[in-house]
Amino acid sequence: MAPSFESFTVLSQAVAVHVRQRNPKGTPAVLFLHGWLDHSHTFDWVLEHLPDAWNLVLLDFRGMGRSEHAPLGAHYSFPDYLLDVEAILDDLKLSEVHLVGHSLGGTVGTAYAAARPARVKSITLIESLGPSGGAPERALERLQGFLDDALRPPHRKRYKTMEEAATRLRENNPTLTEAASLHLARYGTESYEGGHAFRFDPRHRRRFGHAWDEAQWLAISSAVTCPVQLIHGSQGFTMDEVPAGPRMAALRISKPLTLSGGHHVHMEQPEAVARALAHFIR
Repeated sequence: MAPSFESFTVLSQAVAVHVRQRNPKGTPAVLFLHGWLDHSHTFDWVLEHLPDAWNLVLLDFRGMGRSEHAPLGAHYSFPDYLLDVEAILDDLKLSEVHLVGHSLGGTVGTAYAAARPARVKSITLIESLGPSGGAPERALERLQGFLDDALRPPHRKRYKTMEEAATRLRENNPTLTEAASLHLARYGTESYEGGHAFRFDPRHRRRFGHAWDEAQWLAISSAVTCPVQLIHGSQGFTMDEVPAGPRMAALRISKPLTLSGGHHVHMEQPEAVARALAHFIR
């Protein structure tokens, strides 16, 4: 029988971040970073196919999953997620780790590996090649959007059933399978009188006031020293959203591994993704 996961919290700059860990004395140590508004259970089906001897660690980024929300009046920014990663590595006394990041998680992993190269042994990016900051002329529009969004009160929509919440996920991500959407909704919602609501802090939907331009992101990517592999869904959108060629070149990725599936390809092809992880990390 595979070892079970322990659930606990780690303080990241006074915010309680939810962590799950399996086989803490095992090797290698692998930290999984989920996508925007998702949670650690997005990787559950992949974990089933990974070696029992590995030390597997998963987090919920602040304000998502079972992690604490930012204090009243605070805002989220991208570097906050790097603080969450570092707090967990420090708390668990992990000097080196392999990172696996889906979407936002891959962007966080890339930035963290650039800033802390000695701590990251490899990165597996799933549908992730970094942020889409837009053209320079959009900088003012982004700043105005940040100010406008800050004035809007947070709103958590209620859904009568879990299935209704899952349907909403598929509306936002049409390639998500019914089984995957139900799994994400089951672990990503909480019960309220009269229905369910997603756990993530609605303030995450507010626009950031700034973003990296292409030159800055290429500089960050070029600072990554560890091996990097990219897993792409055939119906995903990563490769069309950003200038993929220069970004892969900066990370020294010769060719992505393309699997049949959408943006959550790791939930559609968990065994194939696990095989790719095992081969790459070993």
